[in-house]
Amino acid sequence: MADPFKKLAATLETRLSGMAAKAVSGLPSELGTITGSGLKLDSFKYEIPDYLVADWTAKLHFPAFSLVGTMTSPVDGEGVPQGGAVPGPRTRFDFEEAEVEDVRLNWQSGLKAGDRVLAVPVNGGRDAVVLCKVVGSGG
Repeated sequence: MADPFKKLAATLETRLSGMAAKAVSGLPSELGTITGSGLKLDSFKYEIPDYLVADWTAKLHFPAFSLVGTMTSPVDGEGVPQGGAVPGPRTRFDFEEAEVEDVRLNWQSGLKAGDRVLAVPVNGGRDAVVLCKVVGSGG
Protein backbone atom coordinates (compact mmCIF):
# COMPACT_ATOMS: atom_id res chain seq x y z
CA MET A 1 0.00 0.00 0.00
CA ALA A 2 1.29 3.47 -0.86
CA ASP A 3 2.35 5.71 2.02
CA PRO A 4 -0.57 8.15 2.54
CA PHE A 5 1.71 10.71 4.21
CA LYS A 6 3.93 10.94 1.11
CA LYS A 7 0.81 11.63 -0.97
CA LEU A 8 -0.33 14.25 1.57
CA ALA A 9 3.10 15.92 1.59
CA ALA A 10 3.19 16.00 -2.22
CA THR A 11 -0.32 17.50 -2.33
CA LEU A 12 0.60 20.17 0.23
CA GLU A 13 3.80 21.02 -1.65
CA THR A 14 1.91 21.40 -4.93
CA ARG A 15 -0.81 23.58 -3.42
CA LEU A 16 1.61 25.78 -1.46
CA SER A 17 3.77 26.25 -4.56
CA GLY A 18 0.69 27.43 -6.43
CA MET A 19 -0.26 29.79 -3.58
CA ALA A 20 3.27 31.22 -3.48
CA ALA A 21 3.34 31.68 -7.26
CA LYS A 22 0.06 33.65 -7.15
CA ALA A 23 1.30 35.71 -4.20
CA VAL A 24 4.50 36.79 -5.92
CA SER A 25 3.12 37.26 -9.42
CA GLY A 26 4.35 40.70 -10.53
CA LEU A 27 6.26 41.38 -7.30
CA PRO A 28 10.03 41.95 -7.25
CA SER A 29 10.79 38.87 -5.18
CA GLU A 30 14.32 37.67 -4.59
CA LEU A 31 16.32 35.03 -2.79
CA GLY A 32 17.87 35.55 0.59
CA THR A 33 19.40 33.65 3.47
CA ILE A 34 18.28 33.49 7.09
CA THR A 35 21.19 34.49 9.33
CA GLY A 36 21.71 34.16 13.07
CA SER A 37 20.30 37.66 13.60
CA GLY A 38 18.11 38.44 10.58
CA LEU A 39 17.71 38.14 6.84
CA LYS A 40 20.36 38.81 4.17
CA LEU A 41 18.91 39.38 0.69
CA ASP A 42 21.20 38.36 -2.17
CA SER A 43 20.98 41.82 -3.81
CA PHE A 44 21.24 43.95 -0.66
CA LYS A 45 24.52 44.32 1.21
CA TYR A 46 22.98 44.92 4.65
CA GLU A 47 21.27 42.41 6.88
CA ILE A 48 17.62 43.08 7.73
CA PRO A 49 17.28 42.32 11.45
CA ASP A 50 13.50 42.66 11.75
CA TYR A 51 11.98 40.89 8.76
CA LEU A 52 8.37 39.80 8.38
CA VAL A 53 7.14 36.30 7.58
CA ALA A 54 4.02 35.49 5.54
CA ASP A 55 1.31 33.67 7.47
CA TRP A 56 -0.23 30.81 5.47
CA THR A 57 -3.45 28.96 6.11
CA ALA A 58 -4.68 26.05 4.05
CA LYS A 59 -7.52 23.60 3.69
CA LEU A 60 -6.13 20.08 4.19
CA HIS A 61 -7.58 17.21 2.23
CA PHE A 62 -6.83 13.82 3.79
CA PRO A 63 -7.36 10.83 1.51
CA ALA A 64 -8.79 7.64 2.97
CA PHE A 65 -5.91 5.56 4.37
CA SER A 66 -4.99 2.87 6.89
CA LEU A 67 -2.23 2.58 9.46
CA VAL A 68 -1.13 -0.42 11.50
CA GLY A 69 0.03 0.12 15.06
CA THR A 70 -0.53 -0.83 18.67
CA MET A 71 -2.78 0.57 21.33
CA THR A 72 -1.64 1.19 24.89
CA SER A 73 -4.15 1.71 27.63
CA PRO A 74 -4.90 3.23 29.99
CA VAL A 75 -3.48 6.67 29.25
CA ASP A 76 -3.82 10.00 31.02
CA GLY A 77 -5.51 13.10 29.53
CA GLU A 78 -2.38 13.88 27.48
CA GLY A 79 -2.02 10.37 26.05
CA VAL A 80 0.86 9.30 28.31
CA PRO A 81 0.64 5.59 29.26
CA GLN A 82 -0.02 5.02 32.96
CA GLY A 83 1.72 2.47 35.18
CA GLY A 84 0.80 -1.12 34.54
CA ALA A 85 -0.20 -0.43 30.95
CA VAL A 86 0.13 -3.41 28.65
CA PRO A 87 0.55 -2.84 24.91
CA GLY A 88 -2.28 -4.37 22.93
CA PRO A 89 -1.98 -6.47 19.79
CA ARG A 90 -1.17 -4.85 16.43
CA THR A 91 -4.30 -3.14 15.18
CA ARG A 92 -5.29 -1.64 11.85
CA PHE A 93 -6.70 1.88 12.01
CA ASP A 94 -8.81 2.94 9.02
CA PHE A 95 -9.27 6.67 8.39
CA GLU A 96 -11.96 8.03 6.11
CA GLU A 97 -11.39 10.86 3.66
CA ALA A 98 -11.62 14.19 5.49
CA GLU A 99 -11.08 17.93 5.06
CA VAL A 100 -9.83 20.34 7.70
CA GLU A 101 -10.43 24.07 7.19
CA ASP A 102 -8.18 26.96 8.26
CA VAL A 103 -5.05 24.98 9.14
CA ARG A 104 -2.24 27.39 10.00
CA LEU A 105 1.15 26.36 8.64
CA ASN A 106 3.76 27.44 11.18
CA TRP A 107 6.83 26.86 9.00
CA GLN A 108 8.41 30.00 10.50
CA SER A 109 9.24 28.00 13.63
CA GLY A 110 11.44 25.74 11.51
CA LEU A 111 13.50 28.54 9.91
CA LYS A 112 17.14 28.47 10.94
CA ALA A 113 20.37 30.22 10.03
CA GLY A 114 21.54 29.18 6.58
CA ASP A 115 18.07 28.47 5.17
CA ARG A 116 17.41 29.90 1.73
CA VAL A 117 14.14 31.83 1.40
CA LEU A 118 12.09 33.74 -1.15
CA ALA A 119 11.43 37.29 0.04
CA VAL A 120 9.76 40.45 -1.21
CA PRO A 121 11.36 43.80 -0.32
CA VAL A 122 8.75 46.35 0.86
CA ASN A 123 8.76 49.94 2.15
CA GLY A 124 11.41 50.99 -0.33
CA GLY A 125 13.65 48.07 0.63
CA ARG A 126 13.70 48.93 4.35
CA ASP A 127 11.71 45.81 5.20
CA ALA A 128 11.23 42.38 3.67
CA VAL A 129 8.52 39.75 3.83
CA VAL A 130 9.73 36.15 3.71
CA LEU A 131 7.20 34.19 1.67
CA CYS A 132 8.60 30.69 1.88
CA LYS A 133 11.67 28.55 2.37
CA VAL A 134 13.25 27.29 -0.86
CA VAL A 135 15.22 24.10 -1.31
CA GLY A 136 17.07 22.49 -4.17
CA SER A 137 15.53 19.65 -6.14
CA GLY A 138 17.36 17.21 -3.87
CA GLY A 139 15.29 18.17 -0.85
